[in-house]
Amino acid sequence: MPQFLRAAATAVALLAVSLLPSGASAEIVVTVDKARQQMFVMVDGEHRYTWPVSTGLGGTPNGSFRAQILSRYHRSTIFGNAPMPYAIFYSGHFAIHGTTAVAQLGTRASKGCVRLHSSNAAVLFKLVQEHGMANTRVLIQDSVTRVVAQRAGH
Repeated sequence: MPQFLRAAATAVALLAVSLLPSGASAEIVVTVDKARQQMFVMVDGEHRYTWPVSTGLGGTPNGSFRAQILSRYHRSTIFGNAPMPYAIFYSGHFAIHGTTAVAQLGTRASKGCVRLHSSNAAVLFKLVQEHGMANTRVLIQDSVTRVVAQRAGH
């Protein structure tokens, strides 16, 4: 991964940690850059993964969220029983989950969820299980670089 993207992902992860109450720590920070259609995964402050994703055509909400529900074999009750393997729900019906539409990864294609390759979703799901939902922060932004530039005063 280019040094610039690694620095941007690290800065966003540190921002997330600084927003937590004192005494708490975000062991896993999942950052989704909607402009680049990429996900950055930090574990204990170290960059571990960068994966292509598909976010929503109609809107994936921006913000900072906590993982709320894990569902290994989830099926959508909203979208015709569509499979959502390794679902990590973070805000209402919005989730990070695996997809069979891997050709669309790297482009906006979902109805609002964050889709990623099912093998990558399995890795992330296991990390959240191991470290706990309370220690997992999901950051979704239009552009990671814009957020970093704003925090740096540029």
